Amino acid sequence: MRELNQSMTSYFTLMSLFSHSGPHLVLFSLVATIFTMGLLGNAILLFLIHTDSRLHTPMYFLLSQLSLLDVGFPLVTIPKMAADFLQGEDFISFEGCAAQMFFLMLMGVSEGVLLSLMSYDRYVAVCHPLHYPMLMRRQVCLLMVGTSWLSGVLVASIQTSITLHFPYCASRTVDHFFCELPALLKLSCTDTSAYELALSISGVLILLLPLSLIATSYSHVLGAILRMHITEAQHKAFTTCSSHITVVGLFYGAAVFMYMVPSTYHSPQQDNVVSLFYSLITPMLNPLIYSLRNREVRVALVKILGRAGFRSKR
Repeated sequence: MRELNQSMTSYFTLMSLFSHSGPHLVLFSLVATIFTMGLLGNAILLFLIHTDSRLHTPMYFLLSQLSLLDVGFPLVTIPKMAADFLQGEDFISFEGCAAQMFFLMLMGVSEGVLLSLMSYDRYVAVCHPLHYPMLMRRQVCLLMVGTSWLSGVLVASIQTSITLHFPYCASRTVDHFFCELPALLKLSCTDTSAYELALSISGVLILLLPLSLIATSYSHVLGAILRMHITEAQHKAFTTCSSHITVVGLFYGAAVFMYMVPSTYHSPQQDNVVSLFYSLITPMLNPLIYSLRNREVRVALVKILGRAGFRSKR
């Protein structure tokens, strides 16, 4: 109990992302630029979906939730990392570490579930277009979004509470630039093998079940696209779905590496790169992938820019 109380009142030391690099300021500037681009891109996409009536469809409603998650991901980690770099500090309180872990897991699980539900939306749109208004009515969309967020809250609450109740009586140096579950487990002075096994099993459910739904949905979608006789409809369906598949590949590739590949097969430096990828780079790429490849988004953006230009001339 004393060890647990010490954990509850102590600080963890985070390894700076820039400590293993040469030109720190250049890398810091690059991270700050990507962070700003990601926030701006997702904010613009959220604004377009909210203001343009032609984007008030189930697909874009789900996409708005993805953008919301992509705003939250970098906000949990990058400002803290930047502040530590500028102030010359490298520690985080126990409460701050718990908050980081909770919100990252919440958003990670929610995004994984949301991506699988978005694949079902594309399956219905391509394979059952006549039933789409009924199968993807507003109540169903709200249920999908609620399910994704509730799944994230449930998993994050359980995993965070269990992880942070281990006694951390050894080194408090987290070999990571933010508090992530695998990195923290290495610091515990008790045997965590049983929990790590349970974590791997839950990882199969949390990652592979949604991924199997995505694979099943898109196998049907691909078959339907190949059977289409109208070239324009085939191109539109392929463009929309390929955008989603790209996002799925980026997100799940990094998540599987971090949570399903045993830690003995990757180094802390590799973990940092992969974590930076899904917490910063992927949220920046997602709005670019959707906006550049979806004609509706491009038209909505041109419309807004046209209005802004007209007002400035007046």
